[in-house]
Order: sequence, then structure tokens, then C-alpha cells
Amino acid sequence: MSWHKRLELWAKLALALVASLLFWRPGRKLRPGKSLPVPRKVLLVRPDNRVGEALLTTPLLRALKAQVHPAPEVHVLVHAKVARVLANHPDADQVIAFDRRRIWAGPLAPGIRALRQANYDLVVDCANWEAPSVTSALVSRLAGPRAVVVGPKVWPVTYLHSLSVPARPDTRSEAVQRTHLLSPVAGDELARELSFREPYIRDSFRTFLEEDASMPCAVINPGGRLGPRRIPPEAFAAAARALLEVGRAPIVTWGPGEEELAKAVLAGAPGARLAPPTNLDELAALMRAAGLTVCNNTGPMHLSVAVGAPTLAFFLRMDMERWGHAYGPHRMVDLTSIVDGAGGQGLEARAAEEARSFAAKLTA
Repeated sequence: MSWHKRLELWAKLALALVASLLFWRPGRKLRPGKSLPVPRKVLLVRPDNRVGEALLTTPLLRALKAQVHPAPEVHVLVHAKVARVLANHPDADQVIAFDRRRIWAGPLAPGIRALRQANYDLVVDCANWEAPSVTSALVSRLAGPRAVVVGPKVWPVTYLHSLSVPARPDTRSEAVQRTHLLSPVAGDELARELSFREPYIRDSFRTFLEEDASMPCAVINPGGRLGPRRIPPEAFAAAARALLEVGRAPIVTWGPGEEELAKAVLAGAPGARLAPPTNLDELAALMRAAGLTVCNNTGPMHLSVAVGAPTLAFFLRMDMERWGHAYGPHRMVDLTSIVDGAGGQGLEARAAEEARSFAAKLTA
């Protein structure tokens, strides 16, 4: 860790300690393991700017609506950049786009006053247990001055919670662990599946979806936010060729700045098609219609899983058990050892074989 990152971390930890002293109230801390009464109004807090993190809150939305009786009113607070991901979600009564840049102002920060006036009786800090998320914990505490604030048991942000939940020892799955935060109010047997709204698509894109609709397709999404965690385009081209061999037409999708990457895949897979520019809803609709997605461990992976498309995800230098969705009909494959060993020899063959066998399993 670089010195400036280390300095930033210590500054955040100090902020958490100071905030915990400022917001301390006698009797606010609840006994560990305590069950909570059924909430009337709930706020889920995850002010992270990644699409995947927004989608990882959807199992909590579903659990609150389906497994808590009577179902509470559920609001979810997310980073302004990803509010579009959860907009119009059927289990979210309100999606709140939050600008976290001035959270240092405490109760005077923009947006905090409206949250405090909403009178939530349960606020859930939807961070993880790996490292303390000071911003998420602080927003949660500020948003619920009289609420029960639940969050992960991580020092020192636990001082900002009314009830801190220990991580489950039997799994590393982020989807399962996040939903486990609701165990004090909803019990331990909670849903883990991601979900998404009914996609809204433009007429022009609907025409693209209807082209060759009779032929089985597959989405190839070779992009990703972090370049070092992406499988090379040659491996995706090999996967696309394997899909063509078994009768599936690959459609290569791309995000902002990724068109050349998509074209590199197309150059190695004659017969594959380039998708037109897509927004989030259109990408979701395409994945669902194709019925098979091949991608990296990235936001589109979580989106594909959320719309129910069978998803083959290639992992590179990331914890697959933690961030993946290793349950049917999905398949997660860690290719780190191949990429980092012997110059990546055998990578294309492995990607092709995984795509071929995954497609065959779906059609069996």
C-alpha cells in the first residue's frame, strides 16, 4: 500500500473514532445476537460508485419484501453514479442518489437533513467485512438519529452501529454475506439471488434484438473496469469460435472506451457480430434474450446473473468464491494460474473448452 493510501486509511479511521464519540448515546448499543422487531421503514446504505456493488444490494431488497412480514417500506441510498442501476427496481420504494463528497460536514452535509426527517426505524450499513467502510457507516448513523443502525462487525465502524453483525464463518460469498446483515430482523435463511428491473429498450434496439431471433445467441463481454483483471481478447475470441462451432452466434458487447477491445475479439472470431451501443437496460435485455453470457468478473457479470442469463465468468487475480456466483445455471472459472504461468500458454484452449462445455450443458 502506498504512503498516501495508508495516510488516507488512517485519516478515515480517525474520523470514525471521532464520529463515534460525537454520536454516542447511552443505551444505543444493542446486545449482540439480539432479534429486532419488524421495521416499518428501512434504509439500505451503500454509497459505492460501482455497478456490481449496487446490484449486490438487491438480495437485501428482495429479502425485506419477501421474508419480512408485514413488508416494510424500503429505501436504498447509493452513489449518484449508480442510482440508475436500481431505479425502478420492483422491490425498492425509493432510490436515493447521494453525493458523499461533503460528508465531512456531518448533519449539515447535503442530503442528510432529508434523510433524518424520513424517520427510518432501521438503517442497514451494507458494507463488507474486509475493511472498515467509514463513509458508509457515517452516512448510516447520520441518516438514522433515532433508528437502529445495523452493519458489519469491523473495527472501528462498529462504534457507529447499534448492532454489529459478525461475518458468517461458512461462506465467503459477498451476496450471501451482505444479505446476512438482515439476520437480526429476517432470520438466517435469506435469498442470495441478484435481481434487476424489467429492462426498457428503444425501438431501434428492439429491431436489433429481433434480427436472427430464431438462432441461439451468446453475449461476449470482454471489457471490465480494471484492465489487469481482464482476460486477454484472444481468449474471448477463442471462446467465440467455440460457440460458433456448437451453433451459437456470439454478439460482442462493449462499454465506453471498449469498442477497440470488442473489435479485437471480432477479428479473431469471424462470424461473430458487434453489438450496437447499449445502455444498461439494453445490455440487460440482450443478455436475457441471448440466454448465455461470457464475461470477466465485472459489473456486466453481476448484471447477467441479475437478469437470470446463464453466465460463464472468467476470473483473474480476484477471489472467485467471494465475488462470483457459483450456483446453477452459472459457472465461475479462475484462470489466474494459466495467465500468470508459462506466458499464458493454453489460455485460449481453456477458454474455448469452457465455452463449448458450458453451451453444451445448457442445451442438453
